[in-house]
Amino acid sequence: MSVGENFYTNHNVTIPDGAKVTFGDNVFIAPNCVFSTAGHAIDSEQRGCGLEIALPITIGDNVWIGTNVSVLPGVTVGSYTIIGAGSVVNRNIPDGVIAAGNPCRVIRKITDADKKKYPVFEESANR
Repeated sequence: MSVGENFYTNHNVTIPDGAKVTFGDNVFIAPNCVFSTAGHAIDSEQRGCGLEIALPITIGDNVWIGTNVSVLPGVTVGSYTIIGAGSVVNRNIPDGVIAAGNPCRVIRKITDADKKKYPVFEESANR
């Protein structure tokens, strides 16, 4: 596992890392998330014999992952992205978007207008 600068994870986060899990800088993870690199065979006979694979997970810089998110083997989450609570991330998610759901899908791009969502922050930044 590799963790960047200013990494924060809340309670009950599970990272069974049969393959490498990489977290970039400024990653924030809410409670009860799972980052699972392990996968099993689709064929029941192979699965019964214990066939297992492990694929790396990569989380970019400046990512926020909401509560109860599961990130599955082989997934890359791009930088400056938000993953909404309860999502099951089973495919790559690009940079600079808000994505959520089961399966996780891009909802929209993050824009400059999002900087104006919290006027209190804007007022304090200008002081």
